[in-house]
Amino acid sequence: MNQLSRPVFISKFSYPDRMAKEKKQTVKRKNSFPHTRAIQRDRQKHPNASPPDEVIEQWLEEAIHPAAWSQVAYFQQLGLRARILTLPVMVAFVVSLIWRQLGSVREAVRVLREEGMLWVEPLEAVSPQAMLERFNTLPAELFYEVMQEILPQMQQKAEARKRPLPPAVAYARERFEHIWSVDGSVLDNLLKKAGLLQGADKPVLAGKITTAVDIVTQMPVHIWYKEDAQAHDQTFWEMILEVLVAGTLLLLDKGYIDYARFDHLTDKNVGFVTRMKANASYKVIQVLQKTETVQDLVIQLGSKQKRCRHEMRLVKVRFRGQWYAYLTNVVDTEKLPAECVVALYDQRWRVEDAFNVVKRLLGLAYFYCGSVNAVQMQVWTTWLLYAMLVDLTDSVAEALHKPFKAISMEMVFRGLYHFTQARHRGQTSDPVEYFVRKAKSLSLIKQKRRKNHLSLVEQMNLTIPKPA
Repeated sequence: MNQLSRPVFISKFSYPDRMAKEKKQTVKRKNSFPHTRAIQRDRQKHPNASPPDEVIEQWLEEAIHPAAWSQVAYFQQLGLRARILTLPVMVAFVVSLIWRQLGSVREAVRVLREEGMLWVEPLEAVSPQAMLERFNTLPAELFYEVMQEILPQMQQKAEARKRPLPPAVAYARERFEHIWSVDGSVLDNLLKKAGLLQGADKPVLAGKITTAVDIVTQMPVHIWYKEDAQAHDQTFWEMILEVLVAGTLLLLDKGYIDYARFDHLTDKNVGFVTRMKANASYKVIQVLQKTETVQDLVIQLGSKQKRCRHEMRLVKVRFRGQWYAYLTNVVDTEKLPAECVVALYDQRWRVEDAFNVVKRLLGLAYFYCGSVNAVQMQVWTTWLLYAMLVDLTDSVAEALHKPFKAISMEMVFRGLYHFTQARHRGQTSDPVEYFVRKAKSLSLIKQKRRKNHLSLVEQMNLTIPKPA
């Protein structure tokens, strides 16, 4: 999350001799998250939305309910009592709370009492106090296990679909087992009035998450959480290394640069692509390609005191008088041509898109409870619902014969309201069919970007080899 600072606006009535000096000055203020406060106010004030359509509820239930029941045995092994708020009930409650974007736990309890949620019938005996207590005491690892059971299923469905892929992704897909974009994001402020935070003298951040997103399917494959919001990206390396298999290609931010880790990846036959630091030391071993706009070099990365054991490739492209440098441990140019290195790094931003949807659209910038357990419960459920939304969006992309990136996940999510109304009028029964038919009127297909907003690869017209 970027730290914001507000510029100082100098009045025209300021002293003339001070204006020239003060115009360029800025005053740093304490970290703030104005968008978080806006989301909090909106979430608490807006009226409840109408219940989801029966078709959408059935879609959610078919995917989530079996996974929730499969964890009941583990629930019992933990010695938890089978109260009214059992694990399936709590999963239905949290899923509905987030998917329907209800304003608070207290308001959601009212909905549970009056309407029921998903596969749960109305429960009049549930109180807000009991629900909040359950948020704090029911182990969040149960929700993590539910998510972990469903994500592979969503991944398999996505892999079976046929829709256009970006050229570099299509080329790399035939040469790597997996292509993952990995990055971290700091979670936003917790409400001071929530639970243990009452009376806190300063904002408290909810922690930090790191996520691996599959570039081919756009599905999250691994999510890690740390309570420490100040944790550096490097501290997640051990957890990342545990899940890597040979043949994986990682797309990384510069925050993950670590020479020892790079050697470890090479030893495990795991590739990576990242940006080169401007002050990095290296020695050129071999020139593979050198033109006015592209340089492809084999290098020895590091200095005498600290260097990589394995040779690396440095790919540099020149655009508008500036050189952009990319680093990879894939030295075989047939396996990963220079143009693909540049284009694949551009795909690293898909994980940033995922953070944007999870936080802004699905509301992970607003936390219902202040305990670490409740935060994790919400994190795992939100990423589960993100995977469900990706699944629906991907189905629409396949039906329209469009790349996934061409379809707006936000407009698909908002279009569910229009589908519900159309189904009640007897005009449709299938959300994918409806979205395909109404793609233009619902603005599901993103508008073409202006040329100066295109990626570096598109603006330079780099030629990406076609898959074999």
